[in-house]
Amino acid sequence: MDQTVVAAVTCAEPCGDCGAERECHGVQALVDGRLRWDTELDCAACGSRLTVCGGALPPERRAQLLAEHGATALRVTGPAASRVAVMRVLRAELGLDLAFARAMARQVLEGECSGTRPEMERLARALRVSGVAATATGP
Repeated sequence: MDQTVVAAVTCAEPCGDCGAERECHGVQALVDGRLRWDTELDCAACGSRLTVCGGALPPERRAQLLAEHGATALRVTGPAASRVAVMRVLRAELGLDLAFARAMARQVLEGECSGTRPEMERLARALRVSGVAATATGP
C-alpha cells in the first residue's frame, strides 16, 4: 500500500452561522491513489463546528498551499519516456482531451510540470505503474 501524502493550510473565513471570523483547517491528501480535500471549520464566537470530508480542493486553497509549501515538480527519470505513454496516463488520471494531454506531456517530459505535493505524487505513482520512471520532487 502506498503512503498517504498530505499538505495542510489554515485560514480564516466568515462563519455561516453567526458571521464572525472562524478558523479553517484544510488538508489535501493522496489516499489510496485518490486526491481528497478535507476541511474543519471552528467558530470561537458561536461554538459551531463543521467538518467536510472528501470535497474538491477550492482554487484559492490550492493557491495558498502552493504559496505556503512551494510547488512540487513532476520529473521523469531514467531512460527517455515515450510521450504516448505519458499522455495515456495524463488522459486517464486527469480526464484531459488529446490536445491538453499532448501539451501537458510536453511539460512533464521537459521538467516543467508542477503542483501541490499530493497532486504530483499521484501522477508520479500512476506513471510508475505504467512503466515510466517518475518522481515528485521539491517541497
